[in-house]
Amino acid sequence: MAWSPPEWEAAAWPWYNLLRQGGWQAFCRNLPGVSRMVDDSTHERWYVLRSKPHKEDALARYARQHGFNIFYPTVPYQPVNPRARPVRAYFPGYMFLRADLNSLGLSPVNWMPFSSGVVQVGGEAAPVPDLVVRALSTRIAEIWEAGGLQFEGLKPGDRVVIREGMFEGYEAIFDARLPGTERVRVLLRMLNDRYIPLEVESRLIDKE
Repeated sequence: MAWSPPEWEAAAWPWYNLLRQGGWQAFCRNLPGVSRMVDDSTHERWYVLRSKPHKEDALARYARQHGFNIFYPTVPYQPVNPRARPVRAYFPGYMFLRADLNSLGLSPVNWMPFSSGVVQVGGEAAPVPDLVVRALSTRIAEIWEAGGLQFEGLKPGDRVVIREGMFEGYEAIFDARLPGTERVRVLLRMLNDRYIPLEVESRLIDKE
């Protein structure tokens, strides 16, 4: 089921959609037309900051250590490689920085280690409305509460497919997450339309 924002965030929804799809230039081009959504009570604004490939964690860490206000959305997931980090960037290669760039200038941000600079439109950094960042923060919190993207909207009775292992390709019905583990219980559909309970790692199922 597609996620939709709470009513108070509805004004941010069109820009959130552009942002989630990775349309950063299109996203930022729309921002000047929604200046009413930018908080004028402070000179600080949110901006989209790009990292060098696979350097999101390093950039966020460096920027915070040097006093920058960074919102770096991450979500939990179950990697195929058990040694891989079980957290990943929600927007690979991007994060949000809050600063007064009119006073600070772009150089301290663009030349930080691991940085590829602030996303610009027409040669200028475009501020991101506070409302969009709040909507995104709420969204990330919901994903963490659900246990990851693979559990988003997943409830007992939903149909799933096992995507790896000896039962790869089999259809099943999601039953429950197993507390304290990274496993779930599903009801596996057999050829005679009978269902048998099966416990598998959560990363091995996809919602139909």
